[in-house]
Amino acid sequence: MICLALLAGTGISQANVSLPRIFNDNMVLQRNKPIPVWGWAAPNEKVTVQFNQQTKTTKADKTGQWKVVLDAEQAGGPWQLAVKGKNALAISNVMVGEVWICSGQSNMEWTVTNSNNKDQEIANAQFPQIRHIKIPNTTSATPQKDLPGGSWEVCSPQTVGNFTAVGYFFARELFQRLNVPIGLINTSWGGTMVETWASREAFERNEEFKNLFGNSNFAQLENNLQQQASKVIQKIEAQQGPVKPGMNTSTWKNADLDDAGWATMQLPALWETRGLENVDGVLWFRKTVNLTEPQAGKAGTLELAQIDDIDETFVNGVRVGGTAQYDALRKYTIPAGVLKAGKNSIAVKVTDGGGGGGIYGDAAGMKLTVDQTSQSLAGNWQYRVESMHTNNTVAPNSYPTLLYNTMVNPIIPYAIQGAIWYQGETNAGRAYQYRKAFPLMINDWRQRWNQGDFPFYFVQLASFNAGNGNTQQGSTWAELREAQTKTLSLPNTGMAVTIDIGESKDIHPRNKQDVGKRLAAIALHEQYKQTGEWSGPLYQSMQVKDNKIELTFDHAATGFQVKDKYGYIKGFEIAGADKKFHFAQALVVGGKLLVWSEQVAAPVAVRYAWADDMPEANLYNKEGFPAVPFRTDTWKGITEETKYEIK
Repeated sequence: MICLALLAGTGISQANVSLPRIFNDNMVLQRNKPIPVWGWAAPNEKVTVQFNQQTKTTKADKTGQWKVVLDAEQAGGPWQLAVKGKNALAISNVMVGEVWICSGQSNMEWTVTNSNNKDQEIANAQFPQIRHIKIPNTTSATPQKDLPGGSWEVCSPQTVGNFTAVGYFFARELFQRLNVPIGLINTSWGGTMVETWASREAFERNEEFKNLFGNSNFAQLENNLQQQASKVIQKIEAQQGPVKPGMNTSTWKNADLDDAGWATMQLPALWETRGLENVDGVLWFRKTVNLTEPQAGKAGTLELAQIDDIDETFVNGVRVGGTAQYDALRKYTIPAGVLKAGKNSIAVKVTDGGGGGGIYGDAAGMKLTVDQTSQSLAGNWQYRVESMHTNNTVAPNSYPTLLYNTMVNPIIPYAIQGAIWYQGETNAGRAYQYRKAFPLMINDWRQRWNQGDFPFYFVQLASFNAGNGNTQQGSTWAELREAQTKTLSLPNTGMAVTIDIGESKDIHPRNKQDVGKRLAAIALHEQYKQTGEWSGPLYQSMQVKDNKIELTFDHAATGFQVKDKYGYIKGFEIAGADKKFHFAQALVVGGKLLVWSEQVAAPVAVRYAWADDMPEANLYNKEGFPAVPFRTDTWKGITEETKYEIK
């Protein structure tokens, strides 16, 4: 039953017929499938739904809920969806076509505006039959009946910048091949774990997770966050006194400011990891650097890695730059005449509106360069809080199911064709258990939608130097990729491999075009039955032949290619019974791969692209799809003992 608070918040009285917020102008309904339409009204109220040439009538139950199922429609539109009870509603500009859920963490949430060639992509986005709705990022301990907001938008240069980039490039490819409307339901949230996207019942039915909730108490969790917020405030005010609105901070940028009494923080790091948990607001950071007489007066370059969200940066009181993008690399030119011999001050005003905050990223990306000489700025900085508010609400990863409850449950049973998914970075530390958690979520969604084993296509993690992981010390990201590959055992799943288009120092690769195209290739072949390859070479079997290992692959019928000007295959490693891997040579022989190393006389195992970051992996099939990272061994990994617990 929809709660009175929700009705009051939407301005709808309980006697009025109403629809969930997923139904609004410019929406896309799924073609060739029955179309559920549901909502609320007064108990026992008669409700009539009209669409195209259909009319369906029902009666609200005693709790006020009602539902009709329209007959399947062919692609087309625009039409109007009309709902009538004691009042009348009309949803206009409704198309019928293909509807896809786009979900996961930040690489799915990533927008067109922040992708490669953004200006050209935005200017060319004249696709009025592609529609997009972003589900608001909200959490709840209990399943919600409706969304707090969200609206469908028609794709145009004015709107596409805020679309999910992966979803948009996927949709564009489908539209150009199918010529039917495409609807994207973007329910994604950066940094989130897979466990927050599944229902409580799914965990309780699963042998691996049935005891997950145990004696955990959500109310106690909220209380703990309140106490934690109070401690952080007390800590800050003990350091610098009360933080009051309207504080005079105009001198905090000046070179001669005495900041000896300021607190100290080691950078780069998000300040949440340095004792300021759940703090949002404005902090100032200061650092003093020494320069020589020959460097005085010369122009310089100041690099500050990345800053979340907004910075304003000063050198000796002179503003040298500012950026309002949380993941942009900060690189500012210091004009000639600003720097001086001896002590020089760097002051950075950082504004954070939510989530992580501060100067973060690669320590090598924090430096001051003058006259071709660089000095590192990583290390201790002085800091002081100008303004703050503590975010003492439960974060999406604080407890399982929180995003399922608010960002998935309210859109069920909206008719869909399938889902695309890009997530896993946050689960890499417990990659082995992802073999259970990820299929659990997929099966949970399918069961609750009650639309069969609908297509579920996902993106394998791209190459990224998360923690220098490799075969020698173990790699959480390689193990997560393996868990993703094993998920292909579920029916009607597909995986887009992106090992070749990652960025070693950025967890958010800007090339979202190829990600969308590779997902679309799977959908076009598997769902829409179009001809053509849709996957890269997928390891099938191995055979030891003397001092070499012979490998066979699926999806390599037309042969292999390498993207290397010398034609060498890279990314392979081989080991004997001692489990010590060595870089290997590889050669295509008769449609198979031979792998060997002179350092391994009796090989027993091969690995390919088995590392957090593997930009040298360069094996493709003739159709240009990259080979799927794999290993032939089953030796114990570094995440096998790590299990999810509610803390």
